[in-house]
Amino acid sequence: MLYYLFDYLEQFDFPGAGMFQYISFRAGLAVITSLIIGTFIGKKVIRLLQRQQIGELVRDLGLEGQYQKKGTPTMGGIIIIISILIPTLLFAKLTNVYIILMIISTLWLGTIGFLDDYIKVFKKNKEGLAGRFKIVGQVGLGLIVGLTLWLSDDVIVRERVPGKRIVIETIDGQQVEKTATVDKKVTVTNIPFVKNHQFDYSSVVAFAGKYAQPLGWLVFVLVVIFIITAVSNGANITDGLDGLATGTSGIIGTTLLVFAYLSSNIIYADYLDIMYIPHSEELVVFMAAFVGATVGFLWYNSFPAQVFMGDTGSLTLGGIIAVFAIMIRIELLIPILCGIFLVENISVMLQVSWFKYTKKKYGEGRRIFLMAPLHHHYQKKGYPESKIVNRFWIIGIILAILTVVTLKVR
Repeated sequence: MLYYLFDYLEQFDFPGAGMFQYISFRAGLAVITSLIIGTFIGKKVIRLLQRQQIGELVRDLGLEGQYQKKGTPTMGGIIIIISILIPTLLFAKLTNVYIILMIISTLWLGTIGFLDDYIKVFKKNKEGLAGRFKIVGQVGLGLIVGLTLWLSDDVIVRERVPGKRIVIETIDGQQVEKTATVDKKVTVTNIPFVKNHQFDYSSVVAFAGKYAQPLGWLVFVLVVIFIITAVSNGANITDGLDGLATGTSGIIGTTLLVFAYLSSNIIYADYLDIMYIPHSEELVVFMAAFVGATVGFLWYNSFPAQVFMGDTGSLTLGGIIAVFAIMIRIELLIPILCGIFLVENISVMLQVSWFKYTKKKYGEGRRIFLMAPLHHHYQKKGYPESKIVNRFWIIGIILAILTVVTLKVR
């Protein structure tokens, strides 16, 4: 909203109004504002949750120090959501299709997580919202995002036209040849470790001939649904230790912010030979607010936690990361960037599958890990909670660096 106000004031030569045209300036304001909101309202929300006796229902897993967490306020994800949305509404272009989708994604998954926490806390049902309803909600969001990216005329990428050059004049009058480009809707995404750095979903259905392009969009929508479901669940599973999901999400968000800035800048995109995505620069403002919100929440969520985010926060964080990565066309980098989420997910799937298999075969269920998800395995081995979280963060930083390195590794 402030963007439109200062855009209007600029015609009257209002001092400083022109600064709001710069993405870096608005992103900086978004970070600062989300940090202030998160730390300022965090204490008030915690007190409100305590007064309402909205405490965590902790199952007895036999973990050291677990009893100390009982009664700790949960549903703190509300702090994260507010800290993201207010700076976005203040500093972003609200008519931008990418911003609209990010706001919808935040509210959509925040609502699903809130319902899950509400059932756990107020209905005293430790299972929370039935898994099938969560899946339906995640699939629904995937359809909204995938179909919007398919059908909206504002969602385009700028591609080079091979063999075609145009002549442009620089400021000093010199003529320079440049590869011609064209804006169009394509089912193309960035892919790491290959020379051309791009993958077209329509190539999966190349056998369809002239129908390959529309079928490629269908493949894309299915991939979007899968990624949103997988990453949001991964973040939810990772949220088991104080600050683990929050810090990991902040690291991932910072990396996504870098990619968004590069993809929305035609000069950097050309230099790095990645797709330039017109109109996506507003995503930088949103992700700046996201990073500020995670850091602000970490003020209260770091060990020993004063508040838990609950599913209200974890599902929202994972969903935002997934949708954002899809929009800037780096969804195929998620296995690297979100490696922590991936490993936590896999540890649970392996544990459950192996237990069921051995129980059926030997009559007694056996386990691969002492406990799943993986972070609880290390707790069972006697590692202090803070050490586990710090080491997972370090691994997350290494994975983030590897993800950025893929820009030049072909």
